[in-house]
Amino acid sequence: EFTVLEAYEALGDYKSGMNLTESLLVSAAKESTGRLAFKNGDLSVDLTPPWPRRALLELLSERLGKQVHPSMPTEEARSLCKEHDVEFQDDWSSGRLLFELYDKVLMPGLEGPIFVYGYPVEVSPLARANKEDPTITDRFELVIVGREFTNGYSELNDPEEQLKRFRLQAVAAAAGDLEAPPPDIAYVRALEYGLPPTSGIGIGVDRLVMLLAEVGSIRDVILFPTLRPEQGLGLSEDGVLTED
Repeated sequence: EFTVLEAYEALGDYKSGMNLTESLLVSAAKESTGRLAFKNGDLSVDLTPPWPRRALLELLSERLGKQVHPSMPTEEARSLCKEHDVEFQDDWSSGRLLFELYDKVLMPGLEGPIFVYGYPVEVSPLARANKEDPTITDRFELVIVGREFTNGYSELNDPEEQLKRFRLQAVAAAAGDLEAPPPDIAYVRALEYGLPPTSGIGIGVDRLVMLLAEVGSIRDVILFPTLRPEQGLGLSEDGVLTED
């Protein structure tokens, strides 16, 4: 893995990104197979639109039986992680802890297709903050059979806010967070020239092909698998093929 199809729409937002994602996947299924119903192991997947759209915090609150929000005390979020056997680092905020609960407890049980939106700012460094609730972002994921198929959001186009987010990610990386991306200063500089409101999506092509082909192994659908070099073959300094 991983082949990704990315698309951007000027003057779009995360809602138009969901519309585009749904349209693309439904069209791909119809054109390639002539149907919208598929088997995935013991599960049946029906891609007939429209697909449900639910807020992450609402779904997670329902699953945990407790109202949760990124503004909740960190100790409460840690207790929920301990209760559900979700590992965490001591320096993680409530927003990051809630995302881990979503990722480990909620998402695996979502058969979908379903759009889940409203991800904490801490785990969405490139997404624009929601106008009504700045602790979450206008970001969505398409979940099918418990896996993420698409990630999309209203792009953050404020260079000062983007730099602030990158700095927070750098601090997290220094503290040992392996998932924190390195700061992209060139991107911040580009934003200073101006970016209109923009929608961006990224579709996992390999997972989509697995679903449409009804296969259980990603090895069966990867176009260009990574191969180990054959033992004993090599090139000499003058470029001649050699064999031990």
